[in-house]
Amino acid sequence: MCETTSEGKWKVENKTHKVKSADRVLDILELFAGEQDAYSITDIATRLDMPASSAYMLVQNMLSRGYLEADRSGKMFHIGYKIFEIRTRYMRSTSLISEFYRVADKIVDGLNETVFLGVRGGDQLIYIAEKQVSTPLRFTNQFGKTLPLYASASGKMLLVNCSADEIRSLYPSGELKGLTASTLTSVDRLLEQVDTARKEGLAYNLGETVHDVHCIAGPIYDSEGTIVASMSVSIPTVRISPDVWSRAAEWIRQGCRELSYRVYCQN
Repeated sequence: MCETTSEGKWKVENKTHKVKSADRVLDILELFAGEQDAYSITDIATRLDMPASSAYMLVQNMLSRGYLEADRSGKMFHIGYKIFEIRTRYMRSTSLISEFYRVADKIVDGLNETVFLGVRGGDQLIYIAEKQVSTPLRFTNQFGKTLPLYASASGKMLLVNCSADEIRSLYPSGELKGLTASTLTSVDRLLEQVDTARKEGLAYNLGETVHDVHCIAGPIYDSEGTIVASMSVSIPTVRISPDVWSRAAEWIRQGCRELSYRVYCQN
């Protein structure tokens, strides 16, 4: 509650008024910051010590507003696109974004190909920044868009943080929906590629999102050695040669090291 002083300035009364339903919504959102990516209504009700009927109503409201999304079964829920939108707006002003453009400028100058920065949101990759090239034939305007982690080079790199069991829990059926004829269709194959990315420090997308575009992605590490983002370069297949592919991989390796250092390792 606010009141004015004799000088006409605002003074805020030092009282905290809580709205129980609002608290419950925030409790549910904070639950997803824990060890699991998805929860059922029963899980939510049990962990937050609330009636299942209350949990159901709150989840339905959050689903309608885009703060939660359901899996194919409709029984498990994970963070929705609205959180990603808010996160993206916030991250635009952080050093990760600004430093990305410094590094991406060098890569674009060296390769003349488009560079992207992506982060994980549940089972999706969300692009939070991109540096475009002027050539007419390019992989364009992915900013703010989402892709399945398994169908993108950056998504596979971000899955390096996860164990095999955690990855399987994202896709309990064991099957993956294809975006092109080259998209991975089994979790077993995805696990193989994530393991390769873990060993090589690079992940690949060979026409799995757009059939005539190939991508290479590398990891952005925080100060504790956790992958927090991924930077990638996308190249139309008509411009790919062994030399171009090799140079792109080296640019991404160097760029990811530099970006990790600039943002997380200087202090």
